[in-house]
Amino acid sequence: MDLTTARWRKSSRSSDTSNCVELARTDATAAIRDSKNPTGPTLAFTAKGLTAFLAGLK
Repeated sequence: MDLTTARWRKSSRSSDTSNCVELARTDATAAIRDSKNPTGPTLAFTAKGLTAFLAGLK
């Protein structure tokens, strides 16, 4: 998956001192990465997979 032009977003509830993740969406997928390591690994999901992942975190 090519995320070089992806627009990454951090939660508005994040603070500068917290451990945060960022989310980027493309037409087919959503990706999550560690905001402190933007060149590191990402988790990629389909829309349905992201919904299931977030439900599992709750």
